Amino acid sequence: MGKAVMVQGTGSNVGKSMLVAGLCRAYVRRGLSVRPFKPQNMSNNAAVTPEGGEIGRAQALQAAACGVSPSVHMNPVLLKPETETGSQVVVQGKVAFRAEARAYWRRKAELMAPVLDSFSRLRAEADLVIVEGAGSPAETNLRANDIANMGFARAADVPVLLVGDIDRGGVIAQLAGHAAVMKAGDRAQVVACAVNKFRGDVSLFDEGVAEIERHTGWPCLGVIPWFAEARRLPAEDALELAGGGDGPVKIAVPQLSRIANFDDLDPLAAEPGVEIVMVPPGAPLPGDAAAVILPGTKSTLGDLAFLRQQGWDVDLAGHVRRGGHVLGICGGFQMLGHHIDDPDGVDGRPGAAAGLGLLDVATVMAPEKRLGTTEGATPEGVPVRGYEIHMGRIKGPDTERPLFQLPGGSEGAVSPSGRIAGTHLHGLFSSGPFRAVWLAGLGVQSACAEHETIVDDVLDRVADHMEAHLDLDRLLALAR
Repeated sequence: MGKAVMVQGTGSNVGKSMLVAGLCRAYVRRGLSVRPFKPQNMSNNAAVTPEGGEIGRAQALQAAACGVSPSVHMNPVLLKPETETGSQVVVQGKVAFRAEARAYWRRKAELMAPVLDSFSRLRAEADLVIVEGAGSPAETNLRANDIANMGFARAADVPVLLVGDIDRGGVIAQLAGHAAVMKAGDRAQVVACAVNKFRGDVSLFDEGVAEIERHTGWPCLGVIPWFAEARRLPAEDALELAGGGDGPVKIAVPQLSRIANFDDLDPLAAEPGVEIVMVPPGAPLPGDAAAVILPGTKSTLGDLAFLRQQGWDVDLAGHVRRGGHVLGICGGFQMLGHHIDDPDGVDGRPGAAAGLGLLDVATVMAPEKRLGTTEGATPEGVPVRGYEIHMGRIKGPDTERPLFQLPGGSEGAVSPSGRIAGTHLHGLFSSGPFRAVWLAGLGVQSACAEHETIVDDVLDRVADHMEAHLDLDRLLALAR
């Protein structure tokens, strides 16, 4: 049975996911068999595993860093927010139930068993399991029945590296405050700490490191400089979305309230001829955009109403009148039709609504979620690969002009003009040939390799960064 170590943070967005990905790649390069693990994740940016389950996108990236296929056991509990207070709860890859926040809090204890089961499975097949926490272990009001941080760490007896974020300020207080408010047993589970996102001359923080060690009693294994290339890795949190690229051709993406699987956009943002503009709520869609992409969403009807509240439906109609292109992906595809019906509330609250009417199709939500990876081609023979993760079933005349032919049949729909299209296929722009053809329709020549090659290269550089600035020998010695 392999060793394990857990990376926890003093808050959300301190860089835990990137650090775990870098550590995974670094230890694999040292000849170890490594697996990533996150007991509980909350994200609408999900990945599909080969066995047909869902996990957080960050764990799929970490699996790639390990050189292995993603598994449902790498993220046994995934919360997918549908409203401000309610989430779909995915357990070991499959939807288990839906719950409001307070109801979920009462049911957390029953989830420790599948969490420990998944962890044991990974530990049995690897030399080292690197675990990622969620949020902060100092949220003592959430400590009871915790499965994400110290509750898991103590149940599985996994030592913890606690990471602070100096970029947001007060990192000495972050780490010292954690030591002060955590109960003795939790505090003893922390074996070391580190500081992330430092800008400037690291030696200027030597005294700060000494202060942290004096206040906490935890050895500091390193001060990790800001790593700008992290933006080229798939983001997990919609709060991190900021568009990308500075090319002459603009592609606008409305930032829906429940936006999902937004790493679909990453390969486009890497293209030098493209600028991805993430349009925040309250701002209009830019009139000079060559294309608008309606992204995936965890709540199609909810985000359709949200889109209309922003006036984006009016902007989109003007964009189409001016000859612009539109692509809807998954929930965005469903919005482009003339009607959406969700009688059982399988994608949020029950209801029905008129769609945007830009494609002659209609959607009915079905209880069974369609999950799976696939490969296919456009009707012209351009290869494409991706994954499906949706509950909607679409029918209508425009599906007779499919966007793709997949092993299971035709997929997607295209308008008679050819300028408006939709598909349920996520990850389609990672396919270099399809991305090149789609961009050519906007007058852009693709200049990037396969996106997986770009991501793999960045993972190597993250590992180099970890080797240079974190004491990996000591961290491995602390694992147990």
